[in-house]
Amino acid sequence: MLRTTVTFSDPQIEMAHGAGGKATRRLVDTLLAPLLLGIEDRPLGDAAFLDLGRQQIAMTADTFVVRPLTFAGGSIGTLAVHGTVNDLAVSAAVPKALLVTFVLEAGLPGRVLEAEVRAMAEAARNAGVLIVGGDTKVVEHGKADGMYVTTAGVGVADPRAQLSSAAVRAGDRILLSGHIGDHGITVLLARGQLTLDAELRSDTRSVWPLVDRLLDAAGAGVRWMRDPTRGGVATALKELALDTGLGVALEEERIPVRDEVRGVCEILGLDPLHIANEGQFMAVLAPEYAEPALAALRAMPGGEAAAIIGEVRQSPAGGVMASSSYGTSRVVDMLVGDPLPRIC
Repeated sequence: MLRTTVTFSDPQIEMAHGAGGKATRRLVDTLLAPLLLGIEDRPLGDAAFLDLGRQQIAMTADTFVVRPLTFAGGSIGTLAVHGTVNDLAVSAAVPKALLVTFVLEAGLPGRVLEAEVRAMAEAARNAGVLIVGGDTKVVEHGKADGMYVTTAGVGVADPRAQLSSAAVRAGDRILLSGHIGDHGITVLLARGQLTLDAELRSDTRSVWPLVDRLLDAAGAGVRWMRDPTRGGVATALKELALDTGLGVALEEERIPVRDEVRGVCEILGLDPLHIANEGQFMAVLAPEYAEPALAALRAMPGGEAAAIIGEVRQSPAGGVMASSSYGTSRVVDMLVGDPLPRIC
């Protein structure tokens, strides 16, 4: 029987509930998961697995409400494909098929819709997934920022890895696939609210080729993976620490961040660790697999900036600490609030 009492006490929904940080976790853990899934106090992943005969199927869903619809390096159409494919990939599932639903605003120019459908079709072909169906709805003018896109993805569990936060151990290494913050800052600049001469592009892409190579090189040693989208690297690692009761120690100088991203963050008082990414992933690896895995990723196109950025430790239990090359350290927490709304 599903639990019918909840502890969610927020008086109303705010933008922060969709930002992927503390408010989002509170919403999921104290309202959605207890009532819809009948579970509490259990880690949730990026995909759910179902046993169908001899095959294990992975399922995931996502919704994209990015503003503006297009930006350097991508658009809502490419995000819809990549975001869904990546949730499957970091769950160690081979992406196979997508369902797509469009919520269109009356007055949306036909050429804009066609461009996004073409972008989505090309992204799906490049990612090796089929778009097998979907739905379309139209709402009144001014109700949907042009369009929203909802997706459902299906994949097949990859036998090379069995991922679980329960498998993470002190001493494990944390691998990051590349530069962080590109997507969130690119979308911010595309809104024209900040005039800066920065040549940035969203990192939106399918991470499955890199994950596939990682599983080849270190499948038995891969404990956990996540794509640090909303809430960024900080939120994903803080959730890992809370789920495991272990600590995470980061070395800030090893985290790949472009100068342009760092500069914008300094101007706006943001932390690059909180900025969303759409084409990167993190993995926790048994220590003996870390260097072979890193070498394998760096040998792949798009993986050249991969880095080992830290390790799992016994303490601080449930916490994340970042140390600098100057010998200082700071506490890293989940994203609070919604500093960059509508980025995915």
